[in-house]
Amino acid sequence: MSEIAVRNRESGSRSEESGANGEPSAAASVGDAEVRSTQYSVRSTTAAEATSSRITSISQPHSALRTPHSALAPAKSSATLLSARDLIKSYRKGKLVVPVLKGVDVQVREGEMTAVVGQSGCGKSTLLHLLGTLDAPDAGEIHFDGNRIDNLPARSRDVLRNEYFGMIFQFYHLLPELSTLENVLAPIMIRYGVIGYWRHKREHSERAKELLDLVGLSHRLTHKPRELSGGEMQRAAIARALIADPKLLLADEPTGNLDQKTGGEILTLLKTLNREQGLTIVMVTHDQAIAKQADRVVRLVEGKVAG
Repeated sequence: MSEIAVRNRESGSRSEESGANGEPSAAASVGDAEVRSTQYSVRSTTAAEATSSRITSISQPHSALRTPHSALAPAKSSATLLSARDLIKSYRKGKLVVPVLKGVDVQVREGEMTAVVGQSGCGKSTLLHLLGTLDAPDAGEIHFDGNRIDNLPARSRDVLRNEYFGMIFQFYHLLPELSTLENVLAPIMIRYGVIGYWRHKREHSERAKELLDLVGLSHRLTHKPRELSGGEMQRAAIARALIADPKLLLADEPTGNLDQKTGGEILTLLKTLNREQGLTIVMVTHDQAIAKQADRVVRLVEGKVAG
C-alpha cells in the first residue's frame, strides 16, 4: 500500500477539519507543501509556476462555451482516477445509529463525467463528502490516482482539497465579505499565505479573471455575493473550484437551487469543462434528465449501488 506523506514548508500555514454537519471549512488547505508517494510524486509549485501551469486557452468567443463541441474533446481515458471500495458510513443521533452507506463501490475514469443519483436520503451527498475527504468512512477504502486517501492525516487531506480537488456545492459557500474576484482567489491566498500571495498578486489576479470570464462573470469582479443572482453565485463557485487547476471536480447538486434555464446553463458549462478541457467530474443530482447527459450513472438505493 502506498503512503502519502506531506511536509509543510511554511510554518504559518494552518488546517481545519470540516464541521460536524459535513460542510467544508473555509480554510481547508495548507501552504507550500510536498506530496510524495511510491506511485507518484507531485510537488506543489511556487506561486509563479502555479500561475502559468496548465492554463487552458479557449479560442472561441465566450458564447461558444454554452455550446460544447464534442469534436474538440480529448479522448476518454481508461485509467481509473478515483475509486471507492465497500464504503460503509453511519451517523449517530444520541443512542440511535442511522446507517447511510452500506458497502458502496464506485470507479471514476480519468476525463469522465459521472452522475450520482438517487432519492433524498439515499446517501448521495455523504458519498461525495467521503470521496472529497471532508468526512471519513466507518469502513472501506478510497483511492485517488493510485493512492489510498481515506486514512490520510489532516494536513495531507488539506493538500488534496486545495491542490487536486475542486468542489462546488448547492449552497455556494461564498464568503459574504469578499468580492467575486476575492472569493475566487481565496484558495490561492490560503495555499501560499499572505506574503506568498502578494509576491505574485498580479499573476494570480489575471488567472482568476480568466476563469471568471470563462464562466461569464467578467462584469461582476467587484460585486459581493449578496449582489449576485443564484446562477451567478454558482458560476463564481465554479471559478473558485477551478483556480487550483484540479484533476477532479466534485459537485453536490450544482443546479439544485436554480431555475430550469439557469440550471441548464450551469450544466452546459460543466459539460464544456469536461469535454473541451478533459476535467473529470463527479456530480450528485436528483434530476434524471441531467444524469442522462453524463458518461456514467451511479444509482444509489437505500445506501447501496443499484445494479
